[in-house]
Amino acid sequence: MSYAVIKTGGKQYRVQQGDVLRVELLDAEEGAAVKFDQVLLVGEGESITVGAPTVAGATVSATVRKHGRADKIRIVKFRRRKHYKRQQGHRQHFTEVEITGINA
Repeated sequence: MSYAVIKTGGKQYRVQQGDVLRVELLDAEEGAAVKFDQVLLVGEGESITVGAPTVAGATVSATVRKHGRADKIRIVKFRRRKHYKRQQGHRQHFTEVEITGINA
């Protein structure tokens, strides 16, 4: 089974065909096909191709399944005995994609 390491949204993901993963928000409609061209590594069995910094000509294709927002996280700043407390919440936007193919 072949796999690849791609970079998108400032993060790196190890993917195989059929994987479903959540990445940073992409500008694409649901059901649209997207291509990731920043492929850092491609492996198939015992052979591994490492890019410098990317593998030339390699792409990973995927289909956008849905867009959404992650669970809320709470940010709390607190100083005891100083009458200081700050609270903030945040929900990160994401795009869920399904990997359809790896072209090396």
